[in-house]
Amino acid sequence: MTDEPTAARPAIPPAILAGRVVAIARGLPAAVLGDVVAALRDGGVRAFEITLDSPDALAGISAVVASTRVGNDGLLIGAGTVLTIEEAAAALDAGASFLVMPHTDARLVAWAAARGVPTFPGAMTPSEIVTAWNAGAAGVKVFPAGSLGPAFVREVRGPLARIPLVPTGGITAENAG
Repeated sequence: MTDEPTAARPAIPPAILAGRVVAIARGLPAAVLGDVVAALRDGGVRAFEITLDSPDALAGISAVVASTRVGNDGLLIGAGTVLTIEEAAAALDAGASFLVMPHTDARLVAWAAARGVPTFPGAMTPSEIVTAWNAGAAGVKVFPAGSLGPAFVREVRGPLARIPLVPTGGITAENAG
C-alpha cells in the first residue's frame, strides 16, 4: 500500500460522505421504490443502493434515477450485489452512480475506477481490504460487519487507517456508532 491514493481512484461521493449512510433496497419490487425514495429523502438519507438481485433491479434503478435530483432534494443512486463487469456495465447504463459488491474482485474494481465510477467492494480480511483499495476502490465495504462486530472494525482501522471502511450488514442503531 502506498501513502498516496491510486491516480484512477474515484472519490467517495459527497452524498455518502455527508450522510454517512447508504440505504439498501434488497428484494424490493421496482413498483414500490418511489415510495421508498420519498421516505428516505424525508428522513435525510442521500444515498440509496438497489441490489441487482432484486426484481426488475435495472428498471428500478432507471426509474428512481429519473425521478431524483442529486445535489438538490434527491438521492444518489447506486447498484449493489454487483458480481461481474457485465452487471456493472448494465447498472451504469441504467443510471447507477456507484457500485457495491459483496466480494473483492480487483478486476471489476479496476474496470470501474478506470471509468471514474466509485466502488465499494466487500472485504472481510485485512488482505482483502488492501487488495480492494489497491485496485482503486473509493472505500471498502467491511462485510459482514454484523458477524465481525464493531471491535473488528476498530482494530482493523488501526493499521489500515488510510482506507475508508464502510461497515455493512447487521448494522443497528445500537452498534452504528
